[in-house]
Amino acid sequence: MTLAPGDRLILASKARLVRDRSSGREILLYPERGLALNPVAAAVAVRLDGTRTVAAIAAEVAAAFAAARPDEVERDVIAFLEELAERGLLEERHAAPAAGDAAARGAPARAEPVSAPEGGAAGDAALHRPYTLIAEVTYRCPLRCPYCSNPMELSGAASELSTETWCRVFAEAAELGVMQLHLTGGEPLARRDLEALVRGARGAGLYTNLITSGVPLARERLAALRAAGLDNVQLSVQDADPERADRVAGYAAFDHKLAVAGWVKEEGLPLTVNVVLHRENIEHVPAIVALAERLGADRLELANTQYLGWALANREVLLPTRDQLERAFAIASSARERLLGRIEMVFVTPDYYAAWPRACMDGWARRYLHIAPDGLVLPCHAAHTIPGLRFESVRERSLAWIWREAPSMNRFRGDAWMEPPCRGCERREVDFGGCRCQAYHLTGDAAVTDPACSLSPAHGIVEEARLRAASAQPEPRYLHRGAPR
Repeated sequence: MTLAPGDRLILASKARLVRDRSSGREILLYPERGLALNPVAAAVAVRLDGTRTVAAIAAEVAAAFAAARPDEVERDVIAFLEELAERGLLEERHAAPAAGDAAARGAPARAEPVSAPEGGAAGDAALHRPYTLIAEVTYRCPLRCPYCSNPMELSGAASELSTETWCRVFAEAAELGVMQLHLTGGEPLARRDLEALVRGARGAGLYTNLITSGVPLARERLAALRAAGLDNVQLSVQDADPERADRVAGYAAFDHKLAVAGWVKEEGLPLTVNVVLHRENIEHVPAIVALAERLGADRLELANTQYLGWALANREVLLPTRDQLERAFAIASSARERLLGRIEMVFVTPDYYAAWPRACMDGWARRYLHIAPDGLVLPCHAAHTIPGLRFESVRERSLAWIWREAPSMNRFRGDAWMEPPCRGCERREVDFGGCRCQAYHLTGDAAVTDPACSLSPAHGIVEEARLRAASAQPEPRYLHRGAPR
């Protein structure tokens, strides 16, 4: 978007402005992201109502900050608006909005506070604050994806938290400082009370993302979820080709997914398309990008498989070669530049081809909370597979106590637990030693350096997996629920 002084701008419908009571700063939330605004940026954001021109906003903000030179303020205003435009967070208003229309299109709503944590946490927890809650509301799912993050042994629906408990947890999460909520699974649409969960999350002031396969979803239910306060829909798609996509999903769902994507846009909700990349579809990135454009996606996640759980069991047939990965990354990078301001693109590389491990979940219990369907509070979805750790449940404890005091949440916080080479590494506060779950499942010890790290004594495990990926592979035969193992 090229800005002109006479443009009348409004925040995109996917953006919501809230106040962080911990810092007192305005936060601009949008799908899986947030921008903490300084006073000038906040003064600009609250004026993006579709009635003021860019020039009028700059003049008003300059007057409000009289200590600064007007030309400097105007430059800051323009720079901030250009940043928002690049992130796809602005829409242009060509005519004066009708009464009430600005609010309907996502204008700032300053009456929606989002809480932040109080001090006094045990150990290192006082330095950390959870921004995102990943709520696995069920493990039930009609799909059988070979990289599924669900546990390899599942509990039934009877063990799932009740509507009331989830809504209480959402309120407690907001008090801790959580701003983003991901309702995921399994397939969250399997919960008949999903609309009530969304209402509870909205009442707590959370920006609520539905992570779904789209199966099953009817247009009427999507409208009800939007009315309940849903902010964003992330739709999983397995490939750009119907036959290949349905083969990977283990379910004929591709055509319905495309219909769901259309409904999402018609309902005025932002759409994220998520595609898990692996050997079978990584060559199809150009077609996947084209599909995202055709669907009018606001965000495209190209997330290479992370090899835990079912994905680790299927690694032999899922891990791409380095050449495949480099070609896909180059194509995605080019598309990201071309689509800047239209589609936000995220390309997540697999740990197996990085020199350094990723900061898994931004470090153990630093920024993310993960709650399983039965109420166990985890730092990530696979943490419960590490033996010797006892995770607490929201059935028995408050979320605040678990976050601050639970030994399981403090086990790998900070760096006191680290062994060489992590202990003396200058990157220990960058990647936090990598993924604890991957360290355990590849070496049997969760406290060692993630083997994805080139400095890890166990890095040979990853190198061997890469060599095997480079050799010829037979026709894929996946392990999944119900299949012989």
